[in-house]
Order: sequence, then C-alpha cells, then structure tokens
Amino acid sequence: MAIEEKFFNRDLSWLYFNSRVLEEAANPQVPILERFRFLGIFSSNLDEFYRVRMPVLKALQKISEKDDNNIDFDEQTANVRQAEQIVMQQQKRFGQVLTTELLPLLEAQNIHLLYNKDLPDELRPAVDEYFLTDVLAYLQPQLLTEDSGFFPENNQLYFIVQALDADGKEKVYILHIPSEVLPRFYSININDRQFIIFLDDIICFNINRLFPGLKVAHCYSFKITRDAELDLNDEYGEDLSDQLEKQLSKRDLGKATRFLFQQGMPLRLLETLRSQFNMQKANAVEGGRYHNMKDLGSLPIKISGAEYDRWTPLKRAADTNRTMAQMIAEEDIIIHTPYHSYQSVLRFFNEAANNPDVEEIYITLYRVASDSRIVNALISAAKNGKKVQVVVELKARFDEANNLKWAKKMKDAGVKIIYSVTALKIHAKVGLIKTRHGNRMVYTGLLATGNFNEGTARFYTDHVLFTADKEILREVELLFIFLARREKPSPATAINFEQILVAQFNLQQRFMAMIDREIAFARQGKPAHIRIKLNNLEEQVLIKKLYEASQAGVKIELIVRSICCLIPGVPGMSENITIKRIVDRYLEHGRVFMFSNDGNKEVYLGSADWMNRNIHHRIEVCFPVKNVAIKQELIQMLDLQWHDNRQAVWLNSQLQNVPVEHTEPAISSQQAIYELLKKTNR
Repeated sequence: MAIEEKFFNRDLSWLYFNSRVLEEAANPQVPILERFRFLGIFSSNLDEFYRVRMPVLKALQKISEKDDNNIDFDEQTANVRQAEQIVMQQQKRFGQVLTTELLPLLEAQNIHLLYNKDLPDELRPAVDEYFLTDVLAYLQPQLLTEDSGFFPENNQLYFIVQALDADGKEKVYILHIPSEVLPRFYSININDRQFIIFLDDIICFNINRLFPGLKVAHCYSFKITRDAELDLNDEYGEDLSDQLEKQLSKRDLGKATRFLFQQGMPLRLLETLRSQFNMQKANAVEGGRYHNMKDLGSLPIKISGAEYDRWTPLKRAADTNRTMAQMIAEEDIIIHTPYHSYQSVLRFFNEAANNPDVEEIYITLYRVASDSRIVNALISAAKNGKKVQVVVELKARFDEANNLKWAKKMKDAGVKIIYSVTALKIHAKVGLIKTRHGNRMVYTGLLATGNFNEGTARFYTDHVLFTADKEILREVELLFIFLARREKPSPATAINFEQILVAQFNLQQRFMAMIDREIAFARQGKPAHIRIKLNNLEEQVLIKKLYEASQAGVKIELIVRSICCLIPGVPGMSENITIKRIVDRYLEHGRVFMFSNDGNKEVYLGSADWMNRNIHHRIEVCFPVKNVAIKQELIQMLDLQWHDNRQAVWLNSQLQNVPVEHTEPAISSQQAIYELLKKTNR
C-alpha cells in the first residue's frame, strides 16, 4: 500500500527559520553589534510575517468554517494557535537574549543602553536640549475623539497619552513617535561612558512639555501591523502601472493584522484603541515598551571587534585591456556575490552602453537598487541610439514604487518598457546584448540567481554567469520576444526550450525528468545522488517526486534556508533525505541544483525556488553550467556548505533546528568559500 505523503505547514516552517535567525543573536561567537543586527532582522522578519502571512492563516481558518470546502477547520485552527504560540515563545527568547546577554556585554564596555530605565540626572540637560531643538518640531499630539479621523499607519510607533485637565476631566491623545525622520537612538558620552537613549524615552521624559495646562497620568506605546497584500485585478493584458499607483497609496490602509501594545495598558484604553481603529479581529499581542526592534541594527556603537571583519570583495575578469565582451567570448565567467565584486556586472552594462557596435540590449528587472547604476547605464545606452528593452516587474512586493519610478525614467529616455501582466510575475534574472561584427550579430549575456541590484549584492550570496553560448542565448532571446507580447503562457504560445528551464514552459517537467533519471540509476543498483540548495521548498508535486526518489534509494541532500514543507527522515517516505539550514553573515540566496547523473554531474543555477508561486505563477529561468571549471567550482562550494559544522543546523522531522555536531576540522562555509575563491580566482 502506498504511503500517504505528508508535508510541513509552510508558515510554521518559516517561523522556525526565524527562530534560527534569533539564535544567531544568542551566538557568543558572533560580534556583539552583529548580534544586535540579528535581533533587528528577526524583528523585521516578524513584522513582515504579520503583514503577509498571518492574514493568510486567518483567512484559511475562516474559509475552513464553511461546509462546502475541503479545508480542515481543526487543522487550520491548530496552525493559527501554534503560530501564535511560537511567536510568543520567540518574543520571550528575544527579551532574554537582549537583557541577560547583550546589554551586560555592552555595560562591560561602558556602553549603557537605557532599556526600561529612568534617565540619570547627569543626562537631563543634554537630553532636554536635544528634545527642544531636534525632536519637538516633529510632535503633533492628536486628541482622540470619535470623529477625529486619525488613522495609525502600518508599523509606525505611537503613544496613547492619558491626560487630566484642571477639573480632573480625562483627555486621550495619540502621539506619533517620528522614528522614520529622526534617529531611533540618541547617544551621549559623559565621563568615559556612552549612554544610548531611545527616541521613545526622550519624548516620554519630556511628555509634560507637550500638554501645557494638563497633567499627564499615563503614557503607553503601541504599534499596528497591517495587511500588505495588494488587491489587483486578475486580468491579463492590463497595464499595471496606473493600477499600482492607486493601490500603493492604499497599502498602509490595510486591515490591522497585529495590535502590539505595552504591557500594563489598562483594559479601558486597550478597548478604546481596538474600537476606535477597528482592530477587533487583529491579533492583540502584549509586549514591552519598545516596538520596531529592527532598529537595533542601527545602534550607534563603535568599539573594536563589534562587527565582522570585512572581507574585501575579490575581482574576477579584472583585465582592463580587454572588454568584458571580449573576455566572455573566450570563456564563460562566473562571479559569486558578495565574495566577488559586483563591478563586473556594472562594467558589462557600462561598456555595452558606450560600444558603438552594440545595437540591442535586453534585461529583466525585479528589484532595482534605489540608486541603480545599471539603470543609468541602460538610460545612457538608449540616449546613445541603441535599442534597449527592459522587462520591469511592478509587483515585486515592497519595491513597487521604486521599480515604477525607474521605469518612468527609462521610458522618458527612450527605453522600451515591458510591464508584466497582472497575474504573472517576471522573476527571471537574465540579460542579453547583441553586437554587430561586420555582417554577423554576436550575442553575449548574463544569467543570475539574484536580482540585478548592486545594493543587495553586497550581502546576498548569488551567482552571475556571463556567457556567449549561442544555444543558451538564442533561447534567452526567444524568451524576451515572448515577454514583449505580454501573453499568458499557453499551449498556443509554447516555446520549445532545450537549454534553459523556464517556468510555465518546461521547468517543472525537466526537473522531474532529472529526478526520474536518478531514480532509474538507483533501481539499477548504481549510485544516485541529488544535492539542491534553495531558499524555499513548498511545491508538492516536486516534493512528492523527491519522496519517490528517496523510496527508490536516491541519496538526497537539501540546503533550504527558509520555508521547507518536505519532512525529512520519515521511514518509508523520506528516510534518504537530509536537510540543512545555514544562517551566517550573508543571506544565502543562490539556487543550485546538482544531479549525479551516473558520474557525469549536471549543475543548474537559477532564479526559481520550488514554491507554488515560482513554479505556477511566475516566469523563472534556470540554466545549465557547461564550463567544466565553473561547474567544479560550484560543486566545491556546495560541498563546503553541506559540510558546514558551525553555521548550519539540521532540520529534523519535527520541524526543529538541530545543531550540527561541532567536529574538527571546523568548517564555516561562508568563510571557507571566500578562502577557496581567493585561491582559485581567475
């Protein structure tokens, strides 16, 4: 009898990933300021969870109450409760790490973060002056009445202030803490001691100055997190730009999903806020005095050894006597960011923009840097008379406004802008340059696992392959031709991609075929091995195929940073599957796929995680690595990551992060990869 496949819940899996981030803040081997930054990352991640995923969990629970669906109400209710319980435990752990581990370490360095502490008298004159000269101008108390029209914005910080007039009559005010325009922390040095004070406290210490004639009785902090999903019409062929401009203004007006309030807030004030701001259905979470703890990543601390030692980015293809195109024509080149400098990518587009023989440039843009030099190169190319076509994804969550801004600038410069259709995201990371050499058109291109974004390239681990491979680049050109038509993929629009794997066309089928090939080898008694690195693993068809491979005896090793719905190590289902998770100084972002293929290993890179959205609702591109030296380099890097015994954890069948045994030699894969690339830098 066939075994029933089971899967982890994607949202609970993600919360356990965030637990791993939190534990890095507790790691004594990590420099202290980096530990604070991990606390900030954890907090920022949790905010996004409540903006994006908690509304989905709640919606599924509500849908499951109906009798005419196949969603298990008890299961969905249990998921919501477990998510809330995990978050509560994480918040408790957060407080422990901060107050019992990190703050004492700061105090040992004569640095005092005033956390739930009164203001020392010796600091009062300087703090009062800072309040009066720098802070006061941004404070506008809002009297709270039924018709005040006040609306708390998403993830902004507020006080609710209870004040009494001379007759003892109560007045309630809302006061915005302007942390988006002022530094969250104020630092002052006195007698060789550094004191760091929250902006929130600076306001509280001077709260009576804001209410002349009134007596402030109480002041409590709160924050509201709102649903981030945009309500886009699911219609193909409609231009998104106008629609998005209207929707972006509504995003911060979304329904409240979390109401975070200071412990000790009286029930009457609590209910006043819930009623006034329509938060009856939001998760009410009692917390500490301070919210938006993501700001801990910007603590004004300067002490020796407080941060990671800087690894100088390596330079590959650094020959300035030849162009990038000339070097690529001789041999494929790969860079691995952030170990390698991103200058090669910038140079690739800058040279193309100014090369009189370059006639056409094509690129997909998903998340654009706020000050993008790549986009400026594309604008220069268009002004230099070249045909420039840019596929811009306007639905990249939280980057829509920035992408739209750059799209307009490019369009004004003569760049042909292709917007994706409403229900299909363009997540592929590919570029193509066509250069005329006499009567011939020569192709060079680049294909990547991450966005063409020089900002994130400083801390996202990704791979960028430069190639002149005609077979690959002809298919990339076919993809750009298809994208320009702004159609939904269908049997009528099918393209026979042989080299590259494209979601909506052949990506899932080709990966399934490669897994089937390993299954066939295993059944023949031959060694069969799959090693895959992903950000997220959710799509059940591919997971079931991996289960099938495990049952056939294929050895499967997965490195999954975040969401993982595959349950490893279950007898009869997945006993041959092991999973690791790596959290370190850089965000692991590259997708790498290795299949042993009876000793003739195949390696693919690409933009696609194995998630429902990537496989079924996006255009993604994965591509083969043909160059023998590059392939071997990627296999070595993947091997170092698999054998990481310092920054990696096992993911077990209970969804827990299990520390890897600290054997010798010690392998911290990011450090080891940097050292490897220094030795092999070409």
